[in-house]
Amino acid sequence: MPQQHGQIESKGYLNRRQWLSMLGVGSTAAIAGCLGGGDGDDGEDGEDGSDGSDGEDGSDGSDGEDGSDGSDGEDGSDGEDGDDEMEMPEVQGSYITATSTGFETLNPLYNNTDGAATAIGRTLDQGYTFDENGDYFPLVYDMSTEDGKVWTFEVRDGLEFSDPYGQVTAETFVYQIQELHQTDWGNTPSAVDWQDVTVEQTGEMTFQAELETSNVLWPRTYAPLLYPIPIDIMKPYVEDEDAKGLEEEQELLELGFTGNLGPFTLDEWERSAGTTYSRNENYYLQNIDEGPELFNNAPYFESAEIRIISEQSSRLGALETGEITRAAVPPERVSEYDAMDNLKVLQQPQSFNTGGLMAVNMRDNGWNAGPGNLFRHIPFRQALASAINKRELIKGIRYGFGEPHFTWQPRFSKWYPGDENLTLWGVDDNYGEDVAKELAREAFEMSDHDYGFDGGQLVGPDGNQVTLELYALAGSETRIQTGEFIRDELADNLGINVSVESIEGVTFANNYWSTGQDNVAENGITREINGKEVTWDGPVPGPSNPGPREYHPSESWDLSIIYGLNTYPLNPLTNEAFFDGAACSYNPVGYYPEFDAKSIFEQMRNASSQSEIQEAANELFRNVNEEMPYITIMFPDGLPGMNADLVGPTESFFSGWDFGAWYFDR
Repeated sequence: MPQQHGQIESKGYLNRRQWLSMLGVGSTAAIAGCLGGGDGDDGEDGEDGSDGSDGEDGSDGSDGEDGSDGSDGEDGSDGEDGDDEMEMPEVQGSYITATSTGFETLNPLYNNTDGAATAIGRTLDQGYTFDENGDYFPLVYDMSTEDGKVWTFEVRDGLEFSDPYGQVTAETFVYQIQELHQTDWGNTPSAVDWQDVTVEQTGEMTFQAELETSNVLWPRTYAPLLYPIPIDIMKPYVEDEDAKGLEEEQELLELGFTGNLGPFTLDEWERSAGTTYSRNENYYLQNIDEGPELFNNAPYFESAEIRIISEQSSRLGALETGEITRAAVPPERVSEYDAMDNLKVLQQPQSFNTGGLMAVNMRDNGWNAGPGNLFRHIPFRQALASAINKRELIKGIRYGFGEPHFTWQPRFSKWYPGDENLTLWGVDDNYGEDVAKELAREAFEMSDHDYGFDGGQLVGPDGNQVTLELYALAGSETRIQTGEFIRDELADNLGINVSVESIEGVTFANNYWSTGQDNVAENGITREINGKEVTWDGPVPGPSNPGPREYHPSESWDLSIIYGLNTYPLNPLTNEAFFDGAACSYNPVGYYPEFDAKSIFEQMRNASSQSEIQEAANELFRNVNEEMPYITIMFPDGLPGMNADLVGPTESFFSGWDFGAWYFDR
């Protein structure tokens, strides 16, 4: 049920889960193990109430800055809180979803893919989630702090594992952290989250975590989010320091210990077919004081399933006939499905810019049109952004289902600095041939090479028209159409000849985007950049940032719309992975910020209040808007189609936090 949306720690490096949490690869399931920031091209649903750390909607969330303070009694479903006791819906039917790929593991301690997290979440809640307003909502435990450095965890009473494992207590989590995540043998995905955190049990149901430095947004990084796991299951493997054995422990793989900790109990995991579940009549959520009244008899489905259906056409066919409850609908078919009596389609905002982000290669294997690399000049990147009509692309390719993308936050985010503080590239007066060419001429003046316009064409020093390649994701009709739209816009407004090439995501990742170890700089390499010495050390150089621009993958490329990236609207500090200097954790494109990014992120890390973070975030996102390290175009909406009688999902970024309150109105 809870959503673990992913995080990038400020340790200066990325583990696999964190790397995946940034990446939206459309239908390239092989890279992420599951979809990342899916834009609906393939028809697989970015399901509400899922993990998100490795994809689907990749959501981080906002604080719901829509003028709602929760006083209207919204509960995330269709009911309203009130003084009169409401009539509970009937428990009926089966909630059935589909995924294109199977699960490698259902072990909560070792899973790092999104699809499996959804499967695990049907049976086992994590520590907390965020409600429809983006506010912290305690599930298994509550968290509080006075200074952002010392955090108190209070475990909820009444949580029980299956026999013979007993009650969930503070020791459950302290043992897991100290004896597994903080060891050098455990190799869990959560290990990076608990490095340099001092944990101490302070009571039967309370424990304390002290951070090295204050972080008032720590819960919003999802670093302190844990599953409750019985000590008696872990203990033999801890004593033997046997990570492999723990990873293969059948009680964990079969989720046989979950007691009253989730809405369903797992009946069967058939590797080639999916998972089936039965309603958990003893779900602890029925007895909590917080949340909507509908929690009192949660869940409202007799059973649940997650089916493996690899083909988009088959998933959509199953949705049409009612065999499954929900599936993503491609934008061009929304009106068709929404008109069906038995279905409805929702429009949900997303934090991934999948399909709406154009990467420009500033490394030495980029700009293959001649000498010099115009992508390295801010005015030229602004020119590219000005040449692409965001609204027309959304209208024509996405059928209106998306939002213009101006900086590294969606508009619904609390941290969005406001349109009035940004240059709205690609709309109104900041769109078109005149503005794009004027900016390009500024870049020509900055170049050591003779670029210019000749009869409307952008020509290089050899007098020939500049020709660039744009790679688009193979197998995604929407992505190919987006590439063709960009091609035409850059031809019309900048006189650039663009060739659109389709490519498999795995091929692009291995040969173009990520750098093999044979072409990664030595640790400690330095360069003077913008008058300051920059050092690549720690875990970078690495595949996601191989070092200075002369280090790069084997294949050359200019432009790409393969990946979308997470903008992390819950916690802006997370974006240091993208923008904290040339040696930041994730920098395949070779971006060198020309603003003082490090001081801004340092200000965020040292902030003692959200207002101080807001001030720094405003400065960060204004600068990102100005420098355009990636050409931001749009945020595609999630378009889940579902049974018309399903009550609960909303057209909200946070839809799914209250999955236990969903029901069929039949």
